[in-house]
Amino acid sequence: MNKNIAVIKGDGIGPEIVTEAMKVLDKTAEKFGHSFAYEQLLMGGCSIDVNGVPLTDETIEKAKAADAVLMGSIGGNTSTSPWYKLPADKRPEAGLLKLRKSLGLFANLRPAVLYSQLRGACPLKEEISAKGFDMMIMRELTGGLYFGARKTEEVDGVMTAVDTLSYNENEIRRIAVRAFDIAMKRRKKVISVDKANVLDSSRLWRKIVNEVAESYPEVTVEHMLVDNCAMQLVKDPAQFDVILTENMFGDILSDEASMITGSIGMLASASLNETKFGLYEPSGGSAPDIAGQNKANPIATILSAAMMLRYSFDMDKEADAIENAVSAVLNEGYRTGDIMSEGMKLVSCSEMGTLIAERV
Repeated sequence: MNKNIAVIKGDGIGPEIVTEAMKVLDKTAEKFGHSFAYEQLLMGGCSIDVNGVPLTDETIEKAKAADAVLMGSIGGNTSTSPWYKLPADKRPEAGLLKLRKSLGLFANLRPAVLYSQLRGACPLKEEISAKGFDMMIMRELTGGLYFGARKTEEVDGVMTAVDTLSYNENEIRRIAVRAFDIAMKRRKKVISVDKANVLDSSRLWRKIVNEVAESYPEVTVEHMLVDNCAMQLVKDPAQFDVILTENMFGDILSDEASMITGSIGMLASASLNETKFGLYEPSGGSAPDIAGQNKANPIATILSAAMMLRYSFDMDKEADAIENAVSAVLNEGYRTGDIMSEGMKLVSCSEMGTLIAERV
């Protein structure tokens, strides 16, 4: 099978970690008889440096023409980088928001898995971490507070800021359907997270989720208030399978879930539209403090590439091979600095990529 992949290496450690993911993809293609062609595109700070804007229309069109997008990290040091002296709509992250909107990427998938080999890095009590956890957070990505109307103005002599949280039933239904579909491939449990005791948008959210649930009788559905969910994630994370939630809640909860795994450098993510097209990226940031030093952990990006094979290309065996290779390398005691512990073998970013590719 031949696939065309748009590659956005981005800023900071992005070029290093994406290079290792491509190394693993190439080995996977060789083993399973596929061909992956890459077209490298600019977005973020590197695009500002070259084009004066974080995302060009040409990049959007090339991304749309690909079968999927593999991306690194966007942005830099907000206190020292000249990119952050620009207006908000010209900064690196504005390019990412625009790309998501342009590609119709409404469904964000962020798995949070505690690998048995890394349980010692989990900050939770041992009796909690010993049970392990494997959850998928489904976050609606193009609606809600982040995309609602906003303004700052003087009202009766007082400066007042307004941000609008808005969802319609179609936006809720399509992310709910995607969450239930993924639950069918997992442990068939959806916990929908909202703030229905306060917000009208959450009450509509809950109503639509219940309607969608009727089409999935095999899936158990529960509703949980967001503040309770935040507590349950650190009290008993093993209870979660698929967490379904809106944009801002998902932003916060997915970061919380990432930290209880021990390292954000282990966590993949995907953003999908209504077809099989998706953008795949690590959950972590650009880490400018270690950029160019070959110290970054590429595993999250490699696992994101595995998600691309699974969700966009229907290459489940190939995705399994990559995930098993990651597990094998961890079993053998190899670690990058962020997950290093006593008795393990410290390796660089490129060495980690090579080790995983060799075990595919």
